[in-house]
Amino acid sequence: MKNIGNIIKTLQNIMRKDQGVSGDAQRIEQLGWLITLKIIDDKDIELELLKDSYKSSIPSKLQWRNWAADPEGLTGDKLKEFIDRELFPGLENLNVSSGNKRTLLIREIFEGTNNYMKNGTIIRQVLNQLNQIDFNASEDRHLFGDIYETILKDLQSAGNYGEFYTPRAITEFMTEIINPRLGEKVLDPACGTGGFLTSAIENIRKQDVKGVEDLKPLESTIHGMEFKPLPFMLCVTNLILHDIEIPNIDYTDSLNREYTSIGTKDRVDVILANPPFGASVTDGVQTNFPLNYRTTESADLFLLLMIRYLNNGGRAAIVLPDGSLTGDGVKARIRQHWLESCNLHTIVRLPNSVFQPYASVATNLLFFTKGEPTKEIWYWEHKLPEGVKAYSKTKSIRKDEFESLKKWWKKRKENEQAWKVPIKTLQENGFNLDIKNPHIKEEEKTYTSKELLDLLHESFQKSDELLIQLKKELINE
Repeated sequence: MKNIGNIIKTLQNIMRKDQGVSGDAQRIEQLGWLITLKIIDDKDIELELLKDSYKSSIPSKLQWRNWAADPEGLTGDKLKEFIDRELFPGLENLNVSSGNKRTLLIREIFEGTNNYMKNGTIIRQVLNQLNQIDFNASEDRHLFGDIYETILKDLQSAGNYGEFYTPRAITEFMTEIINPRLGEKVLDPACGTGGFLTSAIENIRKQDVKGVEDLKPLESTIHGMEFKPLPFMLCVTNLILHDIEIPNIDYTDSLNREYTSIGTKDRVDVILANPPFGASVTDGVQTNFPLNYRTTESADLFLLLMIRYLNNGGRAAIVLPDGSLTGDGVKARIRQHWLESCNLHTIVRLPNSVFQPYASVATNLLFFTKGEPTKEIWYWEHKLPEGVKAYSKTKSIRKDEFESLKKWWKKRKENEQAWKVPIKTLQENGFNLDIKNPHIKEEEKTYTSKELLDLLHESFQKSDELLIQLKKELINE
């Protein structure tokens, strides 16, 4: 069995020899569009065999099989010239007048993508490596899921990509609890590379998809929105790899829509999401929201948006930082609206290091149902495994760590990890949801000089962030 991990490593090493590609972010984008085209062509070949009427969205000359698949094919300057003068212009200008969504997706991907490689001989070496993978062979497809995660982790190390990736253990646990079913509309309005959407697809497929006729309703009910070109491309590819022929992914900033224009036809049954936090929204976006709720903090606006998108009776599981659970003014008004229009029944408090080394913010998993107000909230403190001081890039959170929480979920009792808070207490406290575990006594802790310096540094950093945020709020007011 070939090792796809080695193929990807070899690819990246080959790319390092090309002077046009500088740094991991460009290498990943380069690898991204190449893999995208290969996957689309592999799936096209499969669909042409299955359906007599199927026709690829990509013109024959630009199909992977006709310019990239032959190991003795185009190389050197001719290959580089073909990519720059024919392939990219051809894909960026695909005719979308027929309304074919797959054609539109391919065009949108290539409008936001670049070819950085300058050496046609090195490009040919990359193509020949990629041609060892057959994305229609189930074992390659299965292995590719892991490679996909490796690429996403590399993405995070490459720069400001932290918001694209939620550890798989978390997406799977959240999806399992919410349990989307066939026929329910599922939305992730900040879908990144599609981790929650593919989790939902797998969850539905396991329980409800009995035959090919169930794939169409599945395809039409899974919906994502993403406005950064690279994750958008990876998300579309990820869904195609999961047998979604025409991924319903919008290349758009979901906050850039008039809040009140989201009506009955837009409503969904399930939301699974990890919206970007700690980021300021694009200028002017907050004016899409009612005056009372305007803020420049992206996580707070996404929370409002998600409440708006949910049907009555709709279920959601989302990731939010501690900063969204507390704070007064607009933040408190948003939380009050949330608790009055939804039953926020469970908050799982995660250790700071879950998103390390990309963000050290403390985060929470929040589970709620729209249509009835919150009466009480159950909290669960997720503990680090025995002997582990913090999660890291090599030691990330594992799915089996949620077993005790899953057992507790159906038969809830207070214990050293679980406690509940009535709505009255929250109201009296300005709807502050940042409630510490009452079963844990604060221990006197002694610190080394280095630890004290680190804490001081972190505290200064936090102060700077708060000052910047306050400045923005004051300017907006």
